[in-house]
Amino acid sequence: MKWVTRSHVHVDRVACPWLITRFIDNEAEFLFVPKGEIDRVVKETGAIPFDAPGVELGHHDGRCSFESILLKYDLKEPGLVRLAQIVHAADIDEDIDKEPIAHGLEAIATGYSLRYPEDMENLEHQFEVYDGLYAWCRLQVAKK
Repeated sequence: MKWVTRSHVHVDRVACPWLITRFIDNEAEFLFVPKGEIDRVVKETGAIPFDAPGVELGHHDGRCSFESILLKYDLKEPGLVRLAQIVHAADIDEDIDKEPIAHGLEAIATGYSLRYPEDMENLEHQFEVYDGLYAWCRLQVAKK
């Protein structure tokens, strides 16, 4: 299945493809386009839009796109819920201080964007970060 979002990925636009690939569509194909091109690409390709203004899998009611995807696909695994808290805080400027790890994730996203300005290459490298962070989240949840 094809999925489309804005180009120049950052926290939510890395976390969402990781989530989609790992838990929803392991053969997902991601398209990264300028914000103004998303509607056209959806019409031409049938791609599912995410983390873009006005789309179902975007920011709504205080949620980031990662959280909207969890809700839509009924993903409730406690490690994912914990990861969603971190992604939310790192992605929503006014909430970044509510989660100690958020500043680190935002810094990592910025660093990877500088090292890998091509979106797909950036994802390939950052998926390892999210795999590790998810494993840590599962451990933290299990300890409680």
